[in-house]
Amino acid sequence: MNRISSTATRSDHQRICTITEALIDQKAADARNGARRREIHTFHQDDADPLQRMLNAMQPGSYVQPHRHADSKAEGFVLLRGSVGFVAMDDNGHVEDAGLVLISRESGNIGLDCRGGTWHTFFALEHDTVIFEIKTGPFDAKTDKQFAEWAPAENTTEALVYLAELEDRIRRRFQLGRREWEIPS
Repeated sequence: MNRISSTATRSDHQRICTITEALIDQKAADARNGARRREIHTFHQDDADPLQRMLNAMQPGSYVQPHRHADSKAEGFVLLRGSVGFVAMDDNGHVEDAGLVLISRESGNIGLDCRGGTWHTFFALEHDTVIFEIKTGPFDAKTDKQFAEWAPAENTTEALVYLAELEDRIRRRFQLGRREWEIPS
């Protein structure tokens, strides 16, 4: 495994790589200890690969600004550990109940496929949540995501307030317990 940024590592396998409990444990620990509380581990060789495959480890309270990918860039994921709240929005940021999805073993929803062009965000509902994510490449950081102008930017207090509102809505909708993290004062 090679560190490729402060928030990501890349597999150095030549032919095959197994996804082990040890790898999942390591990425969950990296997410716990990182400032973003999220950590990626990529399996594709480089950003030019037409099929991007990765582990995405997340901790509660980690904010992914709502975004969409180009119409031709679908995205999907399968839950490996924990649980995820997924929220799909319209072009104005409005969320209907049909756009709220609970991904958990208990719910029977263990994965999700999202068409390109769909505004969305997702977040961990449990500590050490890890998903296997796949999306169309190549990856270009400048064009991979269009961030929603109606949503707060990452690393702001407003972002945590917005995330708390979304998580609380998911928790009410699916009758889950209270949110475990607090908005810092």
